[in-house]
Amino acid sequence: MPVLPTTATAPFCPAEIAGTIAVPPGAGVWQKIKLYVGPGLLISIGYMDPGNWATSIQAGSQFGYQLLFVVLLSSLAAILLQCLCARLGIATGKDLAVHTREQYSPLAGKGMWLMAELSIIACDLAEVLGCALAFHLLLGVSLPVGVMLTALDTLIVLGLKGRGFRQIEAIILGLVITIAACLLAQLAFVKADWHAVIQGFVPSLSALSGREPLYLAIGIVGATVMPHNLYLHSSIVQTRSVQRDPASLLDAVRYTRVDTIVSLMIAMAINAAILILAASAFHRTGNTTVADLDVAYHLLDPITGSSMAAVLFGLGLFAAGQSSTFTGTIAGQVIMDGFLQMRIPCWQRRIITRGLALIPALIGVLMLGSQSVGRLLVLSQVVLSLQLPFAMYPLIRLTNRRDLMGDLVNSWLVKAVAWLLFVTISAANIWLVIQVFAD
Repeated sequence: MPVLPTTATAPFCPAEIAGTIAVPPGAGVWQKIKLYVGPGLLISIGYMDPGNWATSIQAGSQFGYQLLFVVLLSSLAAILLQCLCARLGIATGKDLAVHTREQYSPLAGKGMWLMAELSIIACDLAEVLGCALAFHLLLGVSLPVGVMLTALDTLIVLGLKGRGFRQIEAIILGLVITIAACLLAQLAFVKADWHAVIQGFVPSLSALSGREPLYLAIGIVGATVMPHNLYLHSSIVQTRSVQRDPASLLDAVRYTRVDTIVSLMIAMAINAAILILAASAFHRTGNTTVADLDVAYHLLDPITGSSMAAVLFGLGLFAAGQSSTFTGTIAGQVIMDGFLQMRIPCWQRRIITRGLALIPALIGVLMLGSQSVGRLLVLSQVVLSLQLPFAMYPLIRLTNRRDLMGDLVNSWLVKAVAWLLFVTISAANIWLVIQVFAD
């Protein structure tokens, strides 16, 4: 990775370091690839958080490989939406939050800001629960103590003060490698039915015929396409400074698209691996009711015949929770700055977000016990899915406007697919809400 200029000593909030990585006009292909790689990786880490683990573990244990196609389609939807975000940021030099504040009424803007903040809290709740469970499984501490220990990750944010964006991207890469290595090692302990795995990637409406699989499918969508990531990506792509002529902007869009697609395909492979692990280790052995990560942890050793399987599971879960901390903190700063034109130090933002997540996490584990963690994690992802249309709508509308986007405006095919995706996710959310209230 290229070294940042020695003058780049600002905190890692993107609003404070935008444009610190210069892309020379005459750079070669490989040099441009190295310069543009990074934002997609940071975005992808939000697609591997503990909420993804919970939804994929439950989906795999209950329905085997049947919902793998949901992981695939959700990832493809995420790629489309994240590419639109990157295109918006590059073409206009402004992120989605700023555009929303400028283009909509104050009341609508405040409502969308509130939705975005709720999505960050829901995501952080999943990180708190996931890391707390990892502490509980690996260190033997109680879940409430584990929840309180997660407050210490603010020290990590403080330690990163003064670091450049490249250093943050390098840390994220290390955490992604850790998660992937742990999952690959676990898959080596189980014997997956790869023919059934391939069949699971084929879309099937019958697999979603019941309320429970649809609930999990919506949870997978919420765990994959996170609302605050849409705001974040449109901002951090601006950490690459390019010329503002049409050719340079088009070049930036192309290389950023490669970064996004490759990064999210890695995230898709990791999420699919979690579901395959659950389907192979639990569903095929008759354990079809595994809905909690701690149950999965304790079952892995006797099923796989290796004492390392559970340890690797715990380490991967911890890495997933810690890595997502970065995404939530930076996204929170982007959203607050964009919607409210308010900037606070990143460590203060981290304390606020983590404090709001600690309260429901503590209440949940104290009142409902350790068996509630899995259900709370899945619920947090469903909440994310319910809020997703509120970020998708302005994104699609803005990127469809030629007066804003110029030659980088969406093609008719992208417009059609994006609106179809919006309608599909909104309809699924409405159906779920009706089912919940009908009970």
